[in-house]
Amino acid sequence: MIQIEDLRLVEALAQAPSLSAAARALNVTPPALSMRLRKLEATLGLALATRTARRLSLTPEGERFAQEGAALLAQLEALPESFRREDSRLTGTLRVAAPFGYGRHHVAPVLARFAQCHPGLRLQLDLREVPWPDKHDSDAVVHIGAVRDSSWIARTLAPNARWLCASPAYLRAHGTPQEPRDLLGHACICIRENDEDVTLWRFRRAGSGTARRPSARETLRVVPAFTTNDGSVARQWAEQGLGLVLRSEWDTADAVARGTLVRVLAGWEFDSAPVTLLVPTRRGRTARVQALMQFFEAALGKPGPPPPR
Repeated sequence: MIQIEDLRLVEALAQAPSLSAAARALNVTPPALSMRLRKLEATLGLALATRTARRLSLTPEGERFAQEGAALLAQLEALPESFRREDSRLTGTLRVAAPFGYGRHHVAPVLARFAQCHPGLRLQLDLREVPWPDKHDSDAVVHIGAVRDSSWIARTLAPNARWLCASPAYLRAHGTPQEPRDLLGHACICIRENDEDVTLWRFRRAGSGTARRPSARETLRVVPAFTTNDGSVARQWAEQGLGLVLRSEWDTADAVARGTLVRVLAGWEFDSAPVTLLVPTRRGRTARVQALMQFFEAALGKPGPPPPR
């Protein structure tokens, strides 16, 4: 008979890169975990995972077992909530995923305050380079940019304007672009993230058009002199005079105020990347997730500087 521990075992294997990492997550030794896995596979009569010296990966049957097992565990965790509908206390585990930079600066402090309001909760924050679409083990995902998936609901938390910036030294040496087309003659720093086409920059003239008929959007294909998957590194390169960077206002506003960066082409609006909270459809949403949504909307959606990318 399948036990709850078996479900947790395969859940840990699905989230861990190796058998030893899964053993640490379950607070058991690797040999003990390997024995439990072999026993479970014998009970089911099929292989759940393949093992090498460096890596462990689930078989298709193991992937299915992990997904269906995770759903069962979520139902079991939510069961006590159905018996205390009049009780405002929240219990169980809430798993949140977010990008590294935004997660450190904004999500982690908000979750700390949320935890103080709900001491019965166990919170897990998973910071990733790209938390979306790898969402199978999360109850909520903080995402930056467009969402092209209707299986979860996206709640916009805050706008996220992008500024084009360069250091004063770079502009003195190479001149200041006056039109977007001038960027073709400049060193551009591109940030590789979210599977976006990072060299295709979209823009429109600020203040042009109307609510009914916005101004036409133009595109420009830049040739990157530098590329990185870390936005903070890209900003630092720009501050060091290596080129122009298209980066979120929150991450460049302080540098502009200090004078280490200068905003360029302020009369043009580049594509924004709103901060969104992705949660399951209403059918699969728990009271924990509902409370988190309301808390995030109040904390991150209030007026103020746009949040980071």
